[in-house]
Formats: sequence, structure tokens, C-alpha cells
Amino acid sequence: MAAEYMKKIKRFRILVMGRANAGKTTILQRVCNSTDKPEILDGKGNKIDSDVVQGTLTRGYHDIKHELVFRSNPGFVFHDSCGFEAGSTQQFDRMKDFVVERATTRSVNERIHAIWFCIPMTDCHRTVTAAEQKFFNECDTGHVPVIVLLTKVDALYLTAIRELLDKGLEIAEAKERAPKKEGELMEKWLVHIKHELDKCKFPPKGYVSLERMHQEKADSAELMHCTASALNEEVLQRLFVSTQQSSIALCVEYAVKETLRWRMELGLKDRLQINVKQFEDELMSWFPNCGVICE
Repeated sequence: MAAEYMKKIKRFRILVMGRANAGKTTILQRVCNSTDKPEILDGKGNKIDSDVVQGTLTRGYHDIKHELVFRSNPGFVFHDSCGFEAGSTQQFDRMKDFVVERATTRSVNERIHAIWFCIPMTDCHRTVTAAEQKFFNECDTGHVPVIVLLTKVDALYLTAIRELLDKGLEIAEAKERAPKKEGELMEKWLVHIKHELDKCKFPPKGYVSLERMHQEKADSAELMHCTASALNEEVLQRLFVSTQQSSIALCVEYAVKETLRWRMELGLKDRLQINVKQFEDELMSWFPNCGVICE
């Protein structure tokens, strides 16, 4: 049953949300191991000119139904809510309608499977605004998990420097102590964000802080692990884990957990009766991109 269902789902679909300039595109590039901009499709597979899209963004219009796909990993399809913090009620309602429709549609290839909600640390004193509270109190995503991504965490380094200088430290000592102070600030704001959003009617399923995403070799393994853990169906976990190319450790973890563990609990007689070919195929189904990851 699961195998048949898997064949029907061709790609893992993620809605990316958050304020403008939250570093969303950069995160997607790291996840897909690319430095290129994504191709933009109209949902029917037709490519849209990026200049046309940029023009509509300038005029304040954005189609959340557009698909963002990277050539380096076409197994992921992204949708961008394009930041509604400064938008109208109409823009929020459009996003909400899209979430409800794509979370419940009968077409398995049109469903969204996860939502990444980005909160930038560039303005850490405004981490949870009315926009975040509105979404988490009014938007029921059903079985689709929402992961909060704390982006541009590196900005806290300058905040740490300023706070240390304000305490009277010399610049050299402030730089030496800054990494530790930066970590303390990150923990402080993470606790604050969790406290505020966990009180909402529809709280997030997980939180991830992302550092140095502007670097080509930035590690997105924690995001991959958090997303996989938040999925409530093995079929979707298998699709996600086998699509991502960031962490072979994640492939190993789920291959062991979902394929080996229950077999190891069998008695010796039952173990000897396992179909070896079927077992190998099931185990390796978690590693379709192994060659890509290991390069």
C-alpha cells in the first residue's frame, strides 16, 4: 500500500513563508545544493520569465501558486508566500486559502507536505509580530507541519559586539567574547519565540536556527532532520529523506529506524525467512541520491 502511494507522489512540496528579505531563496539554494536561481513554473509545467515575475513583485502582486524548482534537485517543489507582514487582509486570505486547498486536495501531487516559516534575526526585537501571531492563531494547516526557521542568525554577532562594547570592553576583547555572547542571544530569542508561538491556537511543530546560509557549503542538516521528524506519515518521511541531498546521516538514520529495527525484533526463524531482495530494495529506497550526497 505504501509503495503504491509513493509511486503516485512524484515530488515533495514545501510552502516557504515569512517576511521579505528573510533569506528564503538563499536557504532553498543551500537545501538544493545550488547557487542558481530557481526556475519558476505556472503549475502546469510551463516556465515563466523571471523578469515578468520580478515586475509583478515590484507592483506588489505575487502568485503563491507558482512553483519554484531547482535543476540541481527537481524532487523539491517550493511555493513562496512572498511575505504578508506588510500586505493586505486580501493577501493573507489568499495565502490561507492556498494552504487549506493544498493541504486537503485529493490530488496527491498537488498537496503541500510541509511549511517553512522564516523569522529573520536581523530585527531580533521584532521576532514575533502581529503577522506571525495572525498566522499561527488563524491558519489551521491540518496534518501539514509548520517548522519555524530562524534565519540570518549571523546578524546577532554584531548585536553581541555592541552589547559587549556598551559594557565597557575594548574592541579586541569584545570580538573574543562575541561568539559566546551570540550563542546566548540566540538562545534568549529562541526561548522568547517558542514562548509566544506555542501559546497560539496552531503552534509550530519545530524550530530550527540557521547560520551562515550565505556560504555555499552551509549545513542544512538540522533543517532536514527537524522536517523529517515533524512528518506524521512514513510515506512522506521516505519521500522527503530520499529527496534531500544535504545529509546522508539522515538517510542512514531512517533506513535503520524504519527498515532494520522491526526485523531485528523478529525471532531467529522469522529472520531467516526474510526475502533478501525485497529487504535490500527497501533499505536502498532511502538512498536514491547517495551518489549525489557522497560527491
